[in-house]
Amino acid sequence: MKLLSKLAILIFSLSLIPSALKAADTSPLAAEIASEFEAAELDTTGAESHAHEEHHGLPPAAVEIFNIGPLKVTNSMLVTLIVSVLLIFFAQMATRNIQDVPSGLQNFFEWLIESLFEFLESIMGYELVKKTFWLFATLFIFILATNWFGLVPGVGTLGWETSDGHFEPWLRGSHADLNMTTAMAVFFFVMWCVWSLQANGISGVYNHIFGNKGGGAGFMKLFMIAIFFFVGILEVVSIVFRPVSLSFRLYGNVFAGENILESMLMIVPWLGWLIPLPFYFLELLVGLVQALVFMLLTAVFTLLMCEHHDEDHGKAH
Repeated sequence: MKLLSKLAILIFSLSLIPSALKAADTSPLAAEIASEFEAAELDTTGAESHAHEEHHGLPPAAVEIFNIGPLKVTNSMLVTLIVSVLLIFFAQMATRNIQDVPSGLQNFFEWLIESLFEFLESIMGYELVKKTFWLFATLFIFILATNWFGLVPGVGTLGWETSDGHFEPWLRGSHADLNMTTAMAVFFFVMWCVWSLQANGISGVYNHIFGNKGGGAGFMKLFMIAIFFFVGILEVVSIVFRPVSLSFRLYGNVFAGENILESMLMIVPWLGWLIPLPFYFLELLVGLVQALVFMLLTAVFTLLMCEHHDEDHGKAH
């Protein structure tokens, strides 16, 4: 059960990555997207006088709440820290008094960890999942918890209105912020590089991407080398864009889901409690699916690079 404590500490560490991105201003993409959304919003409304009469929905970019020295704390970072503290608290509660016959929180966490391990083992194999499980389990639990916490009434809907009529929520779903999803995707990419080099070495990684897999002799061999080198370039482009696709997929689904719920609330104000209910339960499912998809994609990306090494290792034994 020490794994639970390690997962909880890693979750808290991941929650601090977006603050570093904010402080260093290394995520201009989110600001650019936000400015484009705001410009489009001004064009469609036609007049700023209607800003106070309309609900603007969730802003595209996270809103700064307060500063701690040079550290800018946004509403999405606040939710991330809250969820991290809750997960750490429950993990500590579950492992505080471990029993041979588990019950309560210990039983739930053991079931969760064992189910995730067995599920990933069926995909990746025992040796690889034993090495990488700590990250994939953390990603799944953290994404699921933050997605569902974002559906708590008040998150994204309670806030204040600025002098220019823009609505800014006090709390915002963590993954409705591109900084958070980018941080997780970049962290996985770094670990993917480490695991790939550990499993294959530099020459093995090069051969896996650019190596001649078609054989042949003479001119045909040269032709196949050129073909697979070109294919390797395409593979490098695909690898580089994996963090981009991972971050935008999660961000887009969560951001769109939260805005749909808010739109449903405003269609018929006096039925605001009833109309969003089907979409609310749909978002519960979407939150689970997105956590599962993110974990599966990262696991498969790792498997594609490391599976040959594991097969050779298994044959050697």
